[in-house]
Amino acid sequence: SDPSLDWAGNYAQMLGINDTEDFKEVTRLYLTLHADHEGGNVSAHTTHLVGSALSDPYYSYAAGVCGLAGPLHGLANQECLRWLKETKKNLGGKEPTVEMLTQYAKDTLASGKVIPGFGHGVLRKTDPRYVILRDFAKEHLPEDKLFKLANVCYEAIPPVLQATGKVKNPWPNVDALSGTCMQHYGLTQEDYYTVIFAVSRSLGCMSNLVWSRVMGLPIERPKSMDLDALAKIVKDQ
Repeated sequence: SDPSLDWAGNYAQMLGINDTEDFKEVTRLYLTLHADHEGGNVSAHTTHLVGSALSDPYYSYAAGVCGLAGPLHGLANQECLRWLKETKKNLGGKEPTVEMLTQYAKDTLASGKVIPGFGHGVLRKTDPRYVILRDFAKEHLPEDKLFKLANVCYEAIPPVLQATGKVKNPWPNVDALSGTCMQHYGLTQEDYYTVIFAVSRSLGCMSNLVWSRVMGLPIERPKSMDLDALAKIVKDQ
């Protein structure tokens, strides 16, 4: 530990992976970009829900992290990185091109598989966090093979997804590139990425919890429905 460093820089140093300033900088960026969030996602909402009972903040965020561990939430960046690695392997060492990745994406969808890292539950354009990471990568790791592949995917995949007519947002999200950036600097333990995600999101979730208490928000009571109400919904369809 080095108390003279900022919080993110010190965390990067304590990981013992890479002592360069670039690794500290990408860690600062990662922690900043993932530190949001409004309450619409699983981890932030769970933290708010448990905290609304005036539970200890540590208990509240521990519950949120349990949600973050779910593969549809906090494990997304690992899935994206693994997909890029698999795609690189399947290309057999060939330099990726837009034409090549366009066909690869079509074949992937035709086989019934999904392409991770594209689309978002709320956003309807390219995730601005992705744009920031891409700008960082273009400056600091332009020759990284996985980044080159990810960059071609950025050009090739959205039109393929748009053509299906089924995807509301075909653009990449932050998970499409975050794992690639961390791995470039030697953090190859993919399962640890969720831990960094949790360290980062603690800032946003705890800030929201403080505001909830300042505002005196009541305990959250999600509405429930009985079988009669559900039957009526089905009947009205």
